[in-house]
Amino acid sequence: METMETIFTSNFKKGAYEFYHQLRKTDPVFAMNQQSGQTSWMITKYDHVKELLKSPNFIKDQSKIFVTPEAEGDEGKIIRIFRNMMLDADPPDHTRLRKLVQPFFNPKTIKALEPRMQAIANELITELKNQNGPVDLITHFAFPLPIIVISEMLGVPTEDRHKFRKWSNTILAASDNLTTDFAEDVEDFIAYLSQLFEDRKEQPQDDLISKLLQAEEEGEKLNRDELYSMIVLLIIAGHETTVNLIANTMFALFEHPDQLKAVQEDHSLIEPAIEEGLRFYSPVDFSTARWSEKDMEFHGKTLKRGDFVLASLSSANRDEEKFTDADTFDVTRNPAGHVAFGFGIHFCLGAPLARLEGKIALESLLTAFPSIQMSQEQPQWINQFLLRGLKELNVQLEA
Repeated sequence: METMETIFTSNFKKGAYEFYHQLRKTDPVFAMNQQSGQTSWMITKYDHVKELLKSPNFIKDQSKIFVTPEAEGDEGKIIRIFRNMMLDADPPDHTRLRKLVQPFFNPKTIKALEPRMQAIANELITELKNQNGPVDLITHFAFPLPIIVISEMLGVPTEDRHKFRKWSNTILAASDNLTTDFAEDVEDFIAYLSQLFEDRKEQPQDDLISKLLQAEEEGEKLNRDELYSMIVLLIIAGHETTVNLIANTMFALFEHPDQLKAVQEDHSLIEPAIEEGLRFYSPVDFSTARWSEKDMEFHGKTLKRGDFVLASLSSANRDEEKFTDADTFDVTRNPAGHVAFGFGIHFCLGAPLARLEGKIALESLLTAFPSIQMSQEQPQWINQFLLRGLKELNVQLEA
């Protein structure tokens, strides 16, 4: 049986779905390990996961339970980024922070961006057509599309987007509790954002950073640490997960040629294919951490105050009690109710953005390259705890 240490530090992605299947059958509220009187739990059944994600008994802000020392020095900078992140806040702070950015991500606002998204996709398709031989679909398409979109929304110069891949990888590695020398990257990131903030204060623009700076100046709405954290979250969540959505869904289609053929012949199946891709290879494997606010019983297990609890979104999305033939990739399925974007008050703010980018990405690729096919035997999953993404996805664009 896998342990918490194995899940955090080894590349167990390839066999993860069988592992989740066994847990759902035998131990759906799974004690990964015990340390200093506290237990770390993994929740794997669909109904249990939804209950966990909406329950106020499981909180995100660990400072409500544990005494946390003041974060200082270079390492403290990244700790403060996570402590002040909307993703790791409870009401009322979560409500206040989410309210600031919600208008930028509502479906109507996102729909208005569609022409620009399509133009970006077209530019990338043109560049792909100039490539010779197999190309990595992630490097040349799945990565640049969402990073250009979120950069333009935020007001980050597009020519700087390449920097964010390195910085976001560093922060994700640090969040995975992996050994990483992140101090220099964090210094660079903070310095970059500080200069960008100064530029926007002098010359405000019609972008999200300018609007958030205005909120900071108005006092209690947003402080400087929260501002850094918000930008970091939007950059990482605004592109890393969508990269995975596009690449994972294309990979699933390549793995299932009959499904790929169906989508190629009927583009009305593209949106259902995106939803099935979200369910089948969820871009986010686990919800971010929660802690038990009090001693409680949870589906036959005794949880103590301060126990660490993880919801496996990937496992919930393959739960055979919720989805018929759950391990089958079927673009004609109605996957309503999948939890790839989470559930409850922390439901992914960027879901409308990700869905539209995914639709435009697949439609653009399949229209431009109707005979596209994978040109490697078995892509490898990135060794990353929180997210599920491929290292590369090499494709042959023409037959």
